[in-house]
Amino acid sequence: MRPQPGDLLRVDGRASVQFAGDRALTFRVVSVCPKPTYTGWVWLTGYVIDRRGQAIDRREIFVQLAGLRRAASTPARSGSRATRPYASRHDQGEGGAARGGSGVRPRADAR
Repeated sequence: MRPQPGDLLRVDGRASVQFAGDRALTFRVVSVCPKPTYTGWVWLTGYVIDRRGQAIDRREIFVQLAGLRRAASTPARSGSRATRPYASRHDQGEGGAARGGSGVRPRADAR
């Protein structure tokens, strides 16, 4: 198999001994080095993909072409995230912070 940018691969001990056992990883190819290396080997640049389908580390790896396998597709990333990029007007309470005030009101029982 000759990988191409965008391919999702399972890289394990078949591709190189450094990825054997629990060191196996799922890898999204960004680029394939065109320079010649040892016959049957290639340098790949890409991202290690976690179980949620998110890129967690950019790496360059040297692997045997014969040992590369396509990975089962990872789950699609959902649109819901823990943070929201923009707060709405209604998220500002009574609007104090949005109007330039501090947005902090004193407690009724404060002295």
